[in-house]
Amino acid sequence: MPWSIDGAIEGRELAYQLVSRNTQAARDHAKIIVCDSFRGAEAAAFELFPGILPIGPLFADAALRKPPDGSVVYVAFGSFAIFDPRQFTELAEGLELTGRPFLWVVRPDFTTGDLSEAWFDEFKDRVAGKGMVVSWCPQQQVLAHRAVACFVSHCGWNSTMEGVRDGVPFLCWPYFVDQFANRSYICDTWRTGLAVSSGEDGIVTKEERVIGDEGMAERARMLRDAASKCLGEGGSSRENFNRLVDLLRQ
Repeated sequence: MPWSIDGAIEGRELAYQLVSRNTQAARDHAKIIVCDSFRGAEAAAFELFPGILPIGPLFADAALRKPPDGSVVYVAFGSFAIFDPRQFTELAEGLELTGRPFLWVVRPDFTTGDLSEAWFDEFKDRVAGKGMVVSWCPQQQVLAHRAVACFVSHCGWNSTMEGVRDGVPFLCWPYFVDQFANRSYICDTWRTGLAVSSGEDGIVTKEERVIGDEGMAERARMLRDAASKCLGEGGSSRENFNRLVDLLRQ
């Protein structure tokens, strides 16, 4: 994982130490290791470590109305990612230029520095009727909505599993630590998304590529179906969850 992380070498070393320390602690003290994943997503990893029980993707069921398919760009960067004003305005202008409807989750602490509130108010006025900016939303319900066309994400693992669970293609903009490795899964292993980085002018074209790539959409649906199979009766995640329950009852 650390070699997948962009930026200074010091950050890679710290990430390696963190992962190594946590892994060693788990091996030394845990009777069983449970993870939010499924065999269809990481078959090779679970072959190497058969003692790990994948019981995911974990999700909360939600009933949603069914609008027309594939029109909305959903944008969310989790609980910790922070953009500077330049990154923030770049993303905002990219969303506006796509001309597509979007739902963008902007936490109160999402940006640092001197972002102009007047500029942001003007931006929201310009996109009114096409884009919606909110401080929070029920992400699992949003991703399950048939109107969602793609997920612009920081690639945190929970968000990744939620997007996989609902067969949504990704536009990946990782922020730190494991998110870069998760991007590699999405873009290189599963091939259900594309990467974008700050400083590129390609966020608009990459959104269009993600949304218009039927092969990518089909792979996302296949991964969704694999996840559903693992969660269903007799599936590996269901069986592993039952094993966990039996262990806890002992």
